[in-house]
Formats: sequence, C-alpha cells, structure tokens
Amino acid sequence: MTLISALESVHTKGLFGNYENKNEEDLLKISENKNLLIVQIVQYKNSSILIEDINIDNLTLKSDTFSVISNNDTRILWSGPKNWFLISTKKDLLKNILQVFKDTDFAVTDLSHSRAIIELEGKNAKEVLKKGCPFNFNILEKNHCVNTIFNGITFTVDMIDDNPDKIRLFALRSFGESLYHSITDASLEFGYKAV
Repeated sequence: MTLISALESVHTKGLFGNYENKNEEDLLKISENKNLLIVQIVQYKNSSILIEDINIDNLTLKSDTFSVISNNDTRILWSGPKNWFLISTKKDLLKNILQVFKDTDFAVTDLSHSRAIIELEGKNAKEVLKKGCPFNFNILEKNHCVNTIFNGITFTVDMIDDNPDKIRLFALRSFGESLYHSITDASLEFGYKAV
C-alpha cells in the first residue's frame, strides 16, 4: 500500500507572506510530517494493570495532564484519562505494542493513515496558534501537549521544543487541508518558509 500524503495537494514549498528583507532563520517554517506510526492506546475502566509497569520503547506511560515522554524515536502524549497517543518513527513498533498492551486491558488503534501532521517552527509559532485557538499558549512548555481547536477544527498540539518553538499539530485527515490553510493564513503576517 502506498502512502498518500494528507496534504499532498496543498503543501507547496517556497517562501510566502511577509518574508522580504528578513533573514531566513527569522521566518516560520511549516512542513508536513509523514510516515510516522500513530497509535491510540486506551486503558479499559475495569483494567487493574498499573501503567507504571508497562514499558514500550524504553518509555513508561504517564497519567499527568499535558505530559509527553519521549526518546529520539518515540513520543507518548497523554490525551485524556487512561488515554495516550504514541508517535514513532519506528513503524515496526506496532507489533511490540500489540504484544505489550493486551486486548483484555487496552484498546489499541493504529491511526497512522488517519491524521494530517503539520510542523510549525520558529519564534512566532505560538503567536500563529493564538490567532485561532482559545488555549493560553503562553503556558505550553517543551514536552507538553494539549487537545484544543483552531478555527473550529479539533486538533492535538505537541510542543517538541522551545528553543526555538517547534510544535507538531495532529488533525483528522479529513480536516487536514482546512487546518493547513488556516495555519498558513495566520502565518502570512510573519512570513514563512514551507519546507
């Protein structure tokens, strides 16, 4: 099966918006991230398994609000009570996940082809998100995540780094193009490079 990018028909590389007479490193960078493994893990209410006893890719699930745990290949985002998103560059990790998370205690769903992933990087990344989102991005720090909306589109925000800000946005594939247009429109004021 060939992967067809969620943003294939709208993501065009180049410079856009207010980019003239600015250093390229001062511009926002917008890119599509693809070919990632995305797995939703939900623990059943009647499960007695302690999540602290579970290890996947040398990471242990956390139940702290907004928390993200990560290594070089994998990030696990808390997305609600007993609910996590696992994102990894290791596509073969799914087999291990299905062995570790027994179907008597967990629902494991591969969402890899159902999400559009946009990466926003630069000192004005949070300012772009503030234009269409009610969440206070001033409190969002590195390795934190939040589920929120942007111009009416539900999406997940993963704060990967804060020097400079690097934010990964996950939306349902069917809303990917609309979110992309909203994000790029909000970025025109600062100038951006689509990579």
